[in-house]
Amino acid sequence: MSARSKARKRALDILFQADLREISILEALQAEAQRAVSEPDRQASWLYAREIVDGVSDNSAEIDETIETYSQGWTLQRMPAVDRAILRVGVWEILFNDEIPAGVAISEAVELAKSLSTEESGGFVNGVLGKVAQSV
Repeated sequence: MSARSKARKRALDILFQADLREISILEALQAEAQRAVSEPDRQASWLYAREIVDGVSDNSAEIDETIETYSQGWTLQRMPAVDRAILRVGVWEILFNDEIPAGVAISEAVELAKSLSTEESGGFVNGVLGKVAQSV
């Protein structure tokens, strides 16, 4: 698994934790930052994970609005928490990170959904992020 794939998973964990525990993203990020200090072998994935989480936090209103616009009939509250977090990472990469091609962002998000969420989640994530990428 590449460092960026690990970073996406780590960012997903932080966003999921914040959502589930009903704490701020920054609070969850601080807890992970403290843990990261004791794990220097994971430093490569930490830097990009932090960039993702900071980006999602800074642009949360636009990201969530984009997800709801393209999820056709699904509110954020109705989605599984892990799908929300995966979509937030994917939308951030598509809209705000010019270094990542949209196809890569979509593929990585779909893989996370297939391995961590429901059987239907891969297709759902692919559909939403595909529409987002087409709109850019």
